[in-house]
Amino acid sequence: MIRGTTALVAHIGWPTHAFKAPMIYNPWFEHAGIDAVVVPMGCREAHYPAFLRAVFTLENIRGALVTMPHKVGTAALLDVASPAVQIAGACNAVRRDAEGRLVGDLFDGEGFVRGLARKGCQVAGASALVVGAGGVGSAIAASLAGAGVAAIGLFDARAEVAEGLAGRLRTHHPTLEVRTGSSDPAGFDIVVNATPLGMNEGDPMPMDVARIAPTSFVGEVVMKSEMTAFLQAAAARGCRFQIGTDMLFEQIPAYLEFFGLPSTTPEVLRSLARLSY
Repeated sequence: MIRGTTALVAHIGWPTHAFKAPMIYNPWFEHAGIDAVVVPMGCREAHYPAFLRAVFTLENIRGALVTMPHKVGTAALLDVASPAVQIAGACNAVRRDAEGRLVGDLFDGEGFVRGLARKGCQVAGASALVVGAGGVGSAIAASLAGAGVAAIGLFDARAEVAEGLAGRLRTHHPTLEVRTGSSDPAGFDIVVNATPLGMNEGDPMPMDVARIAPTSFVGEVVMKSEMTAFLQAAAARGCRFQIGTDMLFEQIPAYLEFFGLPSTTPEVLRSLARLSY
């Protein structure tokens, strides 16, 4: 039930048809008696800078979840950016502090790495390939580096985006081996699709799945379906894998704390979620 006292959490992105967060947060709020609601807000890139500032003029706004295609652009709109935002050059959580400043943080990568650890994937000392160096890919790469991977490969259709991320990683993690320019997954222990490929029927594969070793751990960020065509192909090769919503469940407790709302565990969130595909 939405009341006049309900706190709003804006879920901003475009398109919105693949949004899963409202089906996870809102059942938790209802279960715990929290007077808050996550509301999808479809905003195209041209209007986003003005919209983000406008939505935080609302007195009942608690925060904003930011998703594609706005994560990278949000970093430049903040008054205060966390270290994770500075490294990845992207932001997926914004709140207004007591001084009225827009404060941003980034939880995609943390959620992704927490999910790997929960599934027994050894991150420290491993080699990882991240295909897609936008907001979510940058976040995952930054968190993989922070978790101790020995080497990381980065690929993006926009070469300059991958090179920019590589430069920031080298600055903050000088002992990390960073390679760019290839989406070939051969030889990597961890392989990640951090592109939107898979959101729409008939999308091409983000990489040559036949080149992924059966011993590799494969991660997906697309949430439109639980088993994307990419994950189905990886599973057929015998790979262990992580679905897109796993990353979401793992990062939501950190989001709730950031927004000053009562937090919980991924297990509780999963038990209450009303996901549909």
